[in-house]
Amino acid sequence: MLPVEHNDPVNAKILAVSEDKIEGFVREPFEEIALCSGVDVDVVMARIAAMLRAGTIRRVRQTLLATNLADGALVAWKVPEDKIDTAFDWMFQRDPFSGHVVLRSTETVSAGSDYKLWTTVKVPHEFSLQQHCQLLANKVGAERFRVMPARGIFALGVGHVRRKTIEPGSKADQPAKMIPVQVVDLGEHEWRVLLALKREFVPEEIKPVPWADRAEKARVSLNEFYRVAEQLNARKIVGRFSTFLEHVKPSVGGVRVTRFNALFHWAVPPGREIEAGGEIGRHHILTHCYWREAGPEFKNVNIMAVAHGTDKQLLLDHKAAIDRHIRSIGIPVSYTNVFWGGRSEIKPSEISPQVYREWWAEQMKS
Repeated sequence: MLPVEHNDPVNAKILAVSEDKIEGFVREPFEEIALCSGVDVDVVMARIAAMLRAGTIRRVRQTLLATNLADGALVAWKVPEDKIDTAFDWMFQRDPFSGHVVLRSTETVSAGSDYKLWTTVKVPHEFSLQQHCQLLANKVGAERFRVMPARGIFALGVGHVRRKTIEPGSKADQPAKMIPVQVVDLGEHEWRVLLALKREFVPEEIKPVPWADRAEKARVSLNEFYRVAEQLNARKIVGRFSTFLEHVKPSVGGVRVTRFNALFHWAVPPGREIEAGGEIGRHHILTHCYWREAGPEFKNVNIMAVAHGTDKQLLLDHKAAIDRHIRSIGIPVSYTNVFWGGRSEIKPSEISPQVYREWWAEQMKS
């Protein structure tokens, strides 16, 4: 029986690459993982399939830069304590357009600490994000919600295995470049390929030429599938080919990838968001870093970032190193905070306009 824990030496070599190092669309992603990790491709495929079956890997999929395909936002929800678990369950189980669903708390009562439920939401462009959130608020009994679209992206990756050994203050040589959020429109043919491209892999699909079956499902030749996928890649719609670890719950063997996830908040002067985001986002510990406008409820926070780890104090040390760095280059911070993640569930957000129409019609009946 093959080892399935993330900390097995061979698995760790594979995961250090496969979590977030395969950029864009690749015709032979498992060959690419093998090449970059130094592990034979047959071993790579067998190990990834085994970890997926065991639940160590939560999903294997081609990610998309969905912010360009759908209107997306981080949403903070103020929900009465006696309704919060029900609200969590409803958003995770019954809203395919909510992705991350997380309960968060702060160490002390502070700005926005009564917003305990946090979700990511994506709605296809022709529909209203605000209207969608209002429907969710009505369904779950939320008192208030704050919608925070991304205005720019400075860091977006996972790489939990790789980040275990990163020292506080470790950062890239140059500031992170901001990826702007921009609307991209697709035709029916492109949507058909895209929806086949993004579907999660089952273990039996982890094999050479993994896209052949997807091309058949999309009713196109393999060469046409490649052509459209590579065109979508050139248009900055395709993200990474990734293996996502189950990083919240313990594995079947009781091993955890991470224990803590921290949402860092900073309020920097208006007009300096791109500079501050670039300096914060260059730090290697961060899996996500965005420019978002949180508003007065959160003391006008405008840069947010996420870090994961197994040691809470070490995460605070990482944040302290980031704080020292931005102070040292003269970027003032009027307010900062940490929201710690508790219960959480993660699923890919649906982005299909047709699926949205059907879902909305169903909600209107109930």
